[in-house]
Amino acid sequence: MSRRDKSHEKLQFRLGYRFADPDLLDRALTHSSAISPGKRIERSYQRLEFLGDRVLGLVVADMLYRRYPKSNEGELSRSLNTLVRKETCAEIARQLDLGKEMILGESEARSGGADKDAILGDITEAIIGAIYLDGGLEPSRNFIERLFEEFLADGQANRADAKTTLQEWAQARGLEPPSYVLVERTGPDHAPEFTIGVDLTGFDRIEATGPSKKIAEHRAAELFLVDQKVWKSKT
Repeated sequence: MSRRDKSHEKLQFRLGYRFADPDLLDRALTHSSAISPGKRIERSYQRLEFLGDRVLGLVVADMLYRRYPKSNEGELSRSLNTLVRKETCAEIARQLDLGKEMILGESEARSGGADKDAILGDITEAIIGAIYLDGGLEPSRNFIERLFEEFLADGQANRADAKTTLQEWAQARGLEPPSYVLVERTGPDHAPEFTIGVDLTGFDRIEATGPSKKIAEHRAAELFLVDQKVWKSKT
């Protein structure tokens, strides 16, 4: 088994899905910068990303419809937009460690393409599109529900973005923007836990934990807003 094959074996374990057609997984991981112009449509992830974006939207809309029976169309739309945005998809990609699996052109690799939100978000959607083509809607649904459930349960779907709200709150009071500090990282590489503190001049630090830095930052911002009675506690 080649190094690439071994890498794919580990990746498919993290994805929770085994491809009948491994070529689809290869395409989902291949950025257009790694392909000659004449073959980019056929061999890069662009078309899969287009398809995966639509599958993601459908499945998440269904999740929200069933989870929040009392929410109106506007509330559901805002929640949908939060859950399917590139930043959320990029966070999923980081949890799955997709950056090291990408096939990038030399210049894109040198410029840090493996950690760009836009590319990571596209890769996540391309993976969804590849799973859909390979196995149909049900495995795609299972993949999306498993990975996006945490964001839904965390309240990010039915509240404004906590970090943005906190920054606007601080700005309205003439304060410097809040800063986020990594306090601690624990747990194994495949299931890390991050503790992040949010610092704002004149206020005590508020800390929160999460499976990624961004989720922990969001939770810390949310706790700060609750502490200052800008938001009500969810409990």
